[in-house]
Amino acid sequence: MGNSLQKRGQKFIRKFSRATTKASEESKEHIKENFFGRWKHISDIKLLVLEWCLLISALILLAVAQTFWFADSYSQDVFSNGGNYIEATLGDVNSMNPLFATTNSEKALSRLMFGTLVTVDYSGHSNIGLASAVTPNEDGKIWTVKLRDGLTWSDGEPITNDDVLYTAELIRNPRVSSIYDANLSNVKVSVNESNEIVFTLPTAYADFMSALNFPIVPKHILAENDPETLIENSFSTAPVTSGAFSFNASQGTSKADEQVIYLSANPDYYKGRPLLNSFAIHTYENKEAVVSALNAGTVTATAELTEADRDLVGAGQFLEKNSSLSSGAFIFFNTKNAFVKSKAVRAAIRQGIDIAKLRELAPDTVSLNYPLLTSQIKLTAYPEIPGRDFETAKAKISETMGEESVTLNIATVNSGYLPAVTNELAEQLKSLGLNVNVSIYEENQEFITNIISMRGYDILVYEVELGADPDLLPYYHSSQTSSGGLNLSNYRNALVDDLLLGARDTLDQELRVKKYESFLESWMEDVPAIGLYQPNLTYYYNKNVRTFSDGVKLVTALDRFSDITNWAVTKTTKNKTP
Repeated sequence: MGNSLQKRGQKFIRKFSRATTKASEESKEHIKENFFGRWKHISDIKLLVLEWCLLISALILLAVAQTFWFADSYSQDVFSNGGNYIEATLGDVNSMNPLFATTNSEKALSRLMFGTLVTVDYSGHSNIGLASAVTPNEDGKIWTVKLRDGLTWSDGEPITNDDVLYTAELIRNPRVSSIYDANLSNVKVSVNESNEIVFTLPTAYADFMSALNFPIVPKHILAENDPETLIENSFSTAPVTSGAFSFNASQGTSKADEQVIYLSANPDYYKGRPLLNSFAIHTYENKEAVVSALNAGTVTATAELTEADRDLVGAGQFLEKNSSLSSGAFIFFNTKNAFVKSKAVRAAIRQGIDIAKLRELAPDTVSLNYPLLTSQIKLTAYPEIPGRDFETAKAKISETMGEESVTLNIATVNSGYLPAVTNELAEQLKSLGLNVNVSIYEENQEFITNIISMRGYDILVYEVELGADPDLLPYYHSSQTSSGGLNLSNYRNALVDDLLLGARDTLDQELRVKKYESFLESWMEDVPAIGLYQPNLTYYYNKNVRTFSDGVKLVTALDRFSDITNWAVTKTTKNKTP
């Protein structure tokens, strides 16, 4: 049986082999006859062959071109994770402890590295930060704060109520001299049975939520240190943080007045990990150095220049973004000065100067007639703005001076349009018959200590932050005339004191409106200051990066970091989904 099957298999293989050999020979003959045998006739149809080759080539080229032409229809460049962003800032970094941040560089680092209970949101209003809820009682004297769950420091330790209590204790301690001491003046802080933080105020404060924007520092790192020497602690040079970025390293540069602080993205940030891998703050001494660094490509962006510096920045490489701030530029009269102490003199100066011309020197800004912004509160009535009458004003000033010669000392800072506006104001005051000395200072701690705190001026041309919420008590209440206060005019009016306290104390919006309307009438009549314009943040940045959104409403320049998690420098190509 087995031999029979084997013979049949061998017979089948021989037949298959002969058939395969025959088919192969026939195929070769067919190819030789119908392909190679016809090559000798190709010269007869070479034009037709050429046309077909050209047609095929054209179709291939069109297909390739179509791929490029319509690439945008199915793919797009999008920003993705990765990369380093470098921002140029002004001022030294003497401490990275956020409770002592005074220079622009220190303030930027504070905002990037430290979370606050309350922060300014994209709409320009106070909203929750590290807190998950902030709730006032009915009369606005007790505010209850609950922390978010799962908050951690950059060293992995949890952020707790103890950290908030410790930070509040430091801020309220006069030996610490924190920049946030006014936020918690006479405020008691405790923890209730529900494990919530309770802020008990001496009087009602409708906008106390905005006062909770102070940064929290870690108790487990600092508690063993003497509060008086806190600024000297190693925490000031290598802090444990809670913000969008964590401290990485710092180094000097070849220039003694420059420093670079390197930060790394915080994967445990409560808003989510930033797209950027890292962020660096490069400090500079003056604007000229910032311009040079920007044009050299050393930095990615800066918020330290103004529209007036536009011609100094290399065209084509950088984009410019202008966003109005909740701040105001004012002419402040030091009402303790013998001459401008007179309300009639202040009114005459306002009547005599050409405010419109002063505002022309600050192009692209919004005119500001009052110390309240419509973004803060909408009033139903505003006091009338007196018109200009140069001759009448000059006569009043001359009558007041009599035979004496009066010299006014005007101070300002070398920032934005302020120097140009101040010099023009000086010329206008001279035309009114007054002698004028102008001093332009660098905006640093020395200026704050010697000029602002000491009220070392007769007239101050200066920008002040007006905030997200209406609260003018710091600038016009008589309790703020001390060296530590911000009543830059040394203005005293008992009625105004009552109105400002009443507006601050009530949660009744209609009543607040009436009190602020009455305040503005007194402010306009007494002339402690003259409104000029609402300044802008001008931000120059590399055209290939994404910075803060155009939709973000800024209260201060630092609020550009509100959406820092979305900033990006790295792009990738991504196919669009149908």
